[in-house]
Amino acid sequence: MDWQLDAAEVRVLGSLMEKEAATPEYYPLSLNALVNACNQKSNREPMTSYDDATVESALEGLRAKGLAMRVTGRDSRVPKHEQRFSERFNLGRREGAILCVLMLRGPQTVGELRGRAERIYTFDDLEGVESTLHKLADAGFVRQLPRQAGYKEQRWAHLLSGDVDLSEPAPPSAQDRGPSDRERIARLELELAELRREFEEFRATLR
Repeated sequence: MDWQLDAAEVRVLGSLMEKEAATPEYYPLSLNALVNACNQKSNREPMTSYDDATVESALEGLRAKGLAMRVTGRDSRVPKHEQRFSERFNLGRREGAILCVLMLRGPQTVGELRGRAERIYTFDDLEGVESTLHKLADAGFVRQLPRQAGYKEQRWAHLLSGDVDLSEPAPPSAQDRGPSDRERIARLELELAELRREFEEFRATLR
């Protein structure tokens, strides 16, 4: 491929592909619907909070690469948007489903991909997922990642944004981890005691 996608372009393209397959009655998507699809709380990793300008900019980038198109017609005064990625690269439903899930949720194992792709395409078994992944790998769209320490299975990742950063993330600091269970329990106990005190004071005013 002579292009790479940034994070917003990947999320927008994946969202368009997902909605085309899962809810074709609402496809193509308006800008507002596409923003909601990018930022939805389920089936997305990481979570995003893109605004209209971010999604519109990503659409412009995708259109420039021939991967998306703006649709206008008599049925609606609002411009709609559709993806051209599948058609351009002659992707079948199997290949499109795997790439879509990888774009929306990042690197995943074969088992995770099978379960999460079900809304778009139902694979009969893991072998079907693996054969699709190898086909995509031969075309330069995905690659298998080295096994991470502490994990049994290897994950697969898409290459639409270039090669994958394999550096291990630094362990979170105590500040990043947030309060411990003991700290949370102690805080809850203090809040409960304060509520009891306020209730007793309120009850005393009723006597």
